[in-house]
Amino acid sequence: MNASDLLVKALEQEGIEIVYGIPGEENLDLLEALRKSSIKLILTRHEQGAAFMAATYGRMTGKIGVAISTLGPGATNFTTSAAYANLGGFPILLITGQKPIKKSKQGRFQIIDVVAMMKPLCKYSKQIIDVAMVSSTVAEAVKIAKEEKPGCVHIEFPEDISAQKVEADTPTLLPKLETSYPIANPHALEKAVAMIKNAKFPLVLIGNAGSRNNLSAKITQFINTTKLPFFNTQMGKGAVAENNPQFIGTAALSAGDYLHEAIKKADLILSIGNDVIEKPGFFMEKDSAKVIHINYSSAILDNVYFPTLEVLGDIGATLDILGKSLGECSQDFSYAYKVRDFLLNHIAKLDNDNSFPIKPQKLVRDINKVMADGYVALDNGMYKLWFARNYQCLHPNSLLLDNALATMGAGLPSAMEVARLYPNKKVLAVVGDGGFMMNSQELETAIRLNLNLVVMILNDSGYGMIRWKQAGMKLQDFGLTFNNPDFVKYANAYGANGIRLSKTEELIPTLESCFKSGGVHLIDMPIDYSENKKVLLDELKNKATI
Repeated sequence: MNASDLLVKALEQEGIEIVYGIPGEENLDLLEALRKSSIKLILTRHEQGAAFMAATYGRMTGKIGVAISTLGPGATNFTTSAAYANLGGFPILLITGQKPIKKSKQGRFQIIDVVAMMKPLCKYSKQIIDVAMVSSTVAEAVKIAKEEKPGCVHIEFPEDISAQKVEADTPTLLPKLETSYPIANPHALEKAVAMIKNAKFPLVLIGNAGSRNNLSAKITQFINTTKLPFFNTQMGKGAVAENNPQFIGTAALSAGDYLHEAIKKADLILSIGNDVIEKPGFFMEKDSAKVIHINYSSAILDNVYFPTLEVLGDIGATLDILGKSLGECSQDFSYAYKVRDFLLNHIAKLDNDNSFPIKPQKLVRDINKVMADGYVALDNGMYKLWFARNYQCLHPNSLLLDNALATMGAGLPSAMEVARLYPNKKVLAVVGDGGFMMNSQELETAIRLNLNLVVMILNDSGYGMIRWKQAGMKLQDFGLTFNNPDFVKYANAYGANGIRLSKTEELIPTLESCFKSGGVHLIDMPIDYSENKKVLLDELKNKATI
């Protein structure tokens, strides 16, 4: 047995079942060890796609996703995905190869300091320099990746070390570590109860952590017990079902939407599982509402987020205690629900608008009708704001979006991994034409894996979100448009079913037909973004009537 065999056995010890990536010359020993193991290898067409899939595995399961690459360019292709996982809170282990470190005849060919490159992007980055380090390094990396806040860790495994023989005195596998979190300080809990009871208009904000660690049931119980109105950040969507009567909206923007009228009226906000890595759902100011930070770890202080009180520890246990202490809250929340009703009425305005190209509100509404019990994975673009604001989530992670790094190119690989995990569920990737082309080669991977997946390209032949910002700054429309391939022929060339829609009325029946037939389908959907300027409340005429 060599070091590669030992590393793979250490991964198996940690419960790793699948590895994604593109091996190279420097990790062929590791590839051979994987071949002989119980771990499945998914070969992708780009290292970025592999790590996006691994991150989505971690996001959906709470287990650690693993991706491998070779040295140099293979490792640099991991960087965007590493940042995506680390900011988003998705547990992932990246393993990169390297030239021999004890004796090499290739000079500096392909060699960069990958460990140093990864340190700013990861929670942990380390090179294994001896077979004796293998077991403890894997165990340490996995522990750090999974503990709150989860994120990305990196191990560099040089070619000569990977081939080292395991001797009789080589440390073997460490036992799998179980981690638990402490209960919050009783004094902080008592103070939080008093602040909530004394508040005139408290609201609950649910952030990204609400979708992790099986917290959905605990948060839902707290909401149902206290009867407090709640809203969520973009990545907190679905932690509590949004058909709950106390739900008042998603903070798709940081300010200026209907929801922010209720936030401005609030004198206390219970911020559950929220952190400033995600784009803020509201801006704190000197005289704004007080904030109770309920999380596993202390708040990152910022000019727009400076809580009054921190309640730190196991979030589920904290909410159990607070719920039992508070019971049903008796404040007057009628204004919150009035704001909610204004928002819902506005969202429903274009329900029957069949103009073509499709308006984003109509697009979201029709997709919601088809996908209520499925999963939608978004890439990054203007449509993300419309989905965050208008899409109703009924379970955690039913709308996968990135509001932390907000990278393009992640939508298709993320949807592929969800489709692999849940082959009997409806899975839809919604991508812009720009983001799709950044990892469109993974269509081949989707076909090879026999996935059931629908990919919808929102086609406006440009970088729509940036053009919206450009127009908002009253700048000339310049430098942000392009030409696209024939997406139908492109899909067909991979063996997928390509479809181009020419009527808005075709959307729902086409989606239903695609899901019924199974396999990989790609829908080219022209979209009309002229409605973008109406996102902001200050451009809506009926603001003053709330």
